[in-house]
Amino acid sequence: MLYTRPNQLPNARLGVVVAKRLAPRAVTRNTIKRVTRELFRTTRLPAIDCVVRLSKAVNTKAGPATTAKLKTELRLELARLFDAQSKARR
Repeated sequence: MLYTRPNQLPNARLGVVVAKRLAPRAVTRNTIKRVTRELFRTTRLPAIDCVVRLSKAVNTKAGPATTAKLKTELRLELARLFDAQSKARR
C-alpha cells in the first residue's frame, strides 16, 4: 500500500513499514526496504510524503519464497504505485 500527502519541501520523502508478522525473516524485510528505496530514488516524484506499507504476508506457501521472485514482484508493484502518484500530482 502507498499512502501519500503533499509536503512543503522541494523534494519527496519516503517511509517504509514492513511488519515482522508479514515478513518474518529479517532478510526479506531488508530486501523489501532496499528495493523500495532504490525505486523511490530513481522515480521522479513531486513534493509528496510517501509511506509504503506491506499489506500481504510474504514467504508463505502462496507468496514468493525466493529473493529473485520477491524482488521482481515488488519492483512491478512499486513502479505501478509510484507512476500513478507521479501522473496524478502533475
